[in-house]
Amino acid sequence: MGLRAHRRSLAARRLVLMLPLLAITVVLVLVLDYFFADSPVLVGSLSLLLMLPVAMWLIRLQLRPMLSLFRALTGSVTSFRDGDFSFSLRWPGRDELGDLVDAHNELGNVLREQRLGLVQRELLLDTMVQNTPVAMLLVAEGGPIVYGNLAARRLLNQGRKLEGHALDAVLKLAATPLREAMARGGDGLFSVGEDDEEEVFHLARRGFRLNGRAHELLLLRQLTVELRRQEVQTWKKVIRVISHELNNSLAPVASLAHSGAELVRRGQIERLPEILGTIEERARHLEGFIRGYARFAKLPSPRLETVTWPEFVSRLASQIAFGVIGDLPEEAARFDLAQMEQALLNLLKNAHESGSAAGDVQLSVRRHSGTLRIEVLDRGTGMNDAVLTNALVPFYSTKRSGTGLGLALAREIAEAHGGRIALGNREDGGLMVALVLPA
Repeated sequence: MGLRAHRRSLAARRLVLMLPLLAITVVLVLVLDYFFADSPVLVGSLSLLLMLPVAMWLIRLQLRPMLSLFRALTGSVTSFRDGDFSFSLRWPGRDELGDLVDAHNELGNVLREQRLGLVQRELLLDTMVQNTPVAMLLVAEGGPIVYGNLAARRLLNQGRKLEGHALDAVLKLAATPLREAMARGGDGLFSVGEDDEEEVFHLARRGFRLNGRAHELLLLRQLTVELRRQEVQTWKKVIRVISHELNNSLAPVASLAHSGAELVRRGQIERLPEILGTIEERARHLEGFIRGYARFAKLPSPRLETVTWPEFVSRLASQIAFGVIGDLPEEAARFDLAQMEQALLNLLKNAHESGSAAGDVQLSVRRHSGTLRIEVLDRGTGMNDAVLTNALVPFYSTKRSGTGLGLALAREIAEAHGGRIALGNREDGGLMVALVLPA
């Protein structure tokens, strides 16, 4: 409050300094009027002639500090533009110019703190990018490499800098699979090396505009260790499932065979047909189990053919019961008839085994936004979050005698056709499984 009491406006200070000039002017006019009373024009001219230099000198004296301040402001703003925020200014008066100087200094402090924080974040980001195991390349339109981290340098240029080099020139020295993956465009996997030295990489490409110019970000991630770890886990799971199924079938077969041999030794052959029938049933179950795994592992590439929907749905209906929601598309579709039939039969079979009434198992086929959506719906118990998360994983099953291949095989078939599979619980109970294919 005390400082506020001593505040004086810029206009007031200028007025106080002009008062002596006004007083001198009045005195000078009175003196000249005393000597030249008969010539007022002469009095005015002499007064103006004598006081104009004094007024100019006094105005210049008052404006000199202000002009110096304005030059300093111009210089400091130029420094701000160049990224130097270390300058501050000082103004002795507590007036509007003082407020301007205070605001200028405060702005400099804020910009300096922001610049320091930005530099620290840039250092942190650069440290993270440089030390990530993912090779990162930023390429400008036309081919010159704008940025490459340490992993990219080691992978593509023996640890040397990549900035400024043309991407095509760098790729000429790279492995052939990498050049082929780049030529294909889009994301994808490729392998470098052979046998035990094979390395698997994932290539991701994203385009964007930077400073009005097209750029592309290339990410090369080595997946060998991760894939091998997943491969080992998958094999362990396969072996565990197969061992469990083999034990469940072979143990009773061995026991029944021993019992049959004992009955033959005793001459009691009345129960032999029953025992042999049970052995045959277990053997056929085991045969079907192994055939299912072989079919999943040897799924061939789809052989596309034109299929009309009424004919296809009739083929399905002759093998399993279901209802149809809405009208079938009039346009024919192109897919592998046998594979798509196998996928939908698996889904319809799962729907019947979900606890749903047979009349609530339904099929819907419709076109939407350039895609073909085939839905299998039921009113069973649905799936909880844990089951939904793992339902498409091969060999995962919640059924006592399930192989965990039905949904996984349907997904493989959908993806082989360039589509995908989607699962979701229905609002009023039950499950929806959709095959989304290119139209």
